[in-house]
Amino acid sequence: MINFLTNFYRGETSLQHLEGLAPLAFRLFLAPIMLQSGWTKLVGFENTVAWFEHSLGFPFPEVMAALAVGTEFIGGILLLLGLSVRFIAIPLMVVMFVAAYSVHWDNGWLALSDASSWLANERVMEAVEKKQRIISILREHGNYTWLTSSGPVTILNNGVEFAITYFVMLLSLFFTGGGRYLSLDYWLTRRARKAL
Repeated sequence: MINFLTNFYRGETSLQHLEGLAPLAFRLFLAPIMLQSGWTKLVGFENTVAWFEHSLGFPFPEVMAALAVGTEFIGGILLLLGLSVRFIAIPLMVVMFVAAYSVHWDNGWLALSDASSWLANERVMEAVEKKQRIISILREHGNYTWLTSSGPVTILNNGVEFAITYFVMLLSLFFTGGGRYLSLDYWLTRRARKAL
């Protein structure tokens, strides 16, 4: 029993053949997020450039916007395919770090305003009254049941939570690669080793 537990802990069991599932899950989770983010910036490229320049104060906003669009959109495709995962993880981590620091940092940790969280800051606490006012207006002037049938009223806090989570997932992919069996990287590497 101790040998089994020791081998299990070290990953020296038949589960080794399934170790590609975790990187696959991260890739499939991150790919549509990156694709959507890149696509949104691309179709509104002029607005993205203006935002980078005026709101964020980035130098060379056209170049920075093009780099962000390309990194996110192409990165999403590569993550989906499991191709060059370790390489694309690096610029994607840079994008997530820049987003966390330049866009989300001042808003604290939480992505959504949740006053019950121990991570709630002053901004989140101020949202409680605003949310109640929104609900009151919707109940008075709209069909509240229909308006909230897809989900409750929520106020976005826009904190670093998502950007940091994506960064950590990409960091993991940098070390694991695309994963065993279920990535093009695995099969291309295997083929290259056989050729050598």
